[in-house]
Amino acid sequence: MGKRGELWFVLQLVLFVIIFFAPGVAPFGFPIELRALGVPILVIGGILGTAGVLSLGSNLSPFPKPIENGQLVTTGAYRFVRHPIYTGLILGTLGWGLVAGSLLGVGLAIVMLIFFDFKSRREEEWLVEKYPGYSDYRRRVRKLIPWVY
Repeated sequence: MGKRGELWFVLQLVLFVIIFFAPGVAPFGFPIELRALGVPILVIGGILGTAGVLSLGSNLSPFPKPIENGQLVTTGAYRFVRHPIYTGLILGTLGWGLVAGSLLGVGLAIVMLIFFDFKSRREEEWLVEKYPGYSDYRRRVRKLIPWVY
């Protein structure tokens, strides 16, 4: 998967392209209330993902392997979930699928959840190796769904 997890990044980009175009394919007849629910889910995903990016600051990398001179971040959005950027992208995908009335889009949100679960497993192996406090942080904070998972 590459020294820094480059293949994970490439697979993620491919998934994003599929997700972007999927809602236009075979729209499903979701009730208007369900489609409207997609808006706040999309907004919450955007806020959480952006908060994750801002919390990471100079530690941000497109690859799952932590940067060489990085520091463990457990504040900001990282107080609530260990991977807020991933969570934001999953929620954004779900919201996008609902707003578009796309069953395929909603299904791709589930695919994205599974993808980021696997990607974060590898990422966390590197984080445990690099940061002595990561194991304790991992016991206290959920991975992708605050207070749940």
